[in-house]
Amino acid sequence: MKFGVLVFPGSNCDRDVVLVTRDLLKQPTRMVWHQETDISDLDVVIIPGGFSYGDYLRCGAISRFSPAMQATIAHAEQGKLVLGICNGFQVLTESGLLPGALVRNRDLHFICDRVPVCVERTDLPWTQAYQPGQVITLPIAHGEGCYYADPDTLNQLQAHQQILFRYCTPSGEVGAEANPNGSVENIAGICNRQGNVVGMMPHPERASDPTLGYTDGLLLFQGLLNSLTLQGVTA
Repeated sequence: MKFGVLVFPGSNCDRDVVLVTRDLLKQPTRMVWHQETDISDLDVVIIPGGFSYGDYLRCGAISRFSPAMQATIAHAEQGKLVLGICNGFQVLTESGLLPGALVRNRDLHFICDRVPVCVERTDLPWTQAYQPGQVITLPIAHGEGCYYADPDTLNQLQAHQQILFRYCTPSGEVGAEANPNGSVENIAGICNRQGNVVGMMPHPERASDPTLGYTDGLLLFQGLLNSLTLQGVTA
């Protein structure tokens, strides 16, 4: 399985992702410069965190027009896998691959913390290594991570089981006291209806290296690798 990690001017988590896919999972990985147009060799595209194009105008608003994102949209439309983390999630909503928007945090403060997150659905390659309702701990670091969607969009997300992660208490209770940024219905991550495109504000790549002391995020990448291996996808 071959991973590609998009690199925009201002990306700053690209090498963290590469450390996981190349060094921990031992999978072929290449970094994809934002001007590239041919990513046909890739099985999985990951859009990392950071401040793509300086987040000018609005987070993800410029990067959606990059050649690499146009290629990523075509990649997703073929049913191939795309993961957006933090700024990558913002890029996915701006590009129309995922519904909703990421806006300023409720208290208008940048938040850097580790938070409990409940896994809502485990029948997708991204989450199959977790247990339904499992509470995991992942880092967050964002100023515009408040997920918003209108009532009709929320109803569609729920009807099609597109909510994958919610902020919660350490015991798994979802409520206002466990919501770090004001996201509607504590949403921390969603997928498209087909399940091949996922966006999430928490950083699983920062919770993958055992030397850091916790590896709840590594299960996301391991589950994905196991799923595609069973499907016969090899490097």
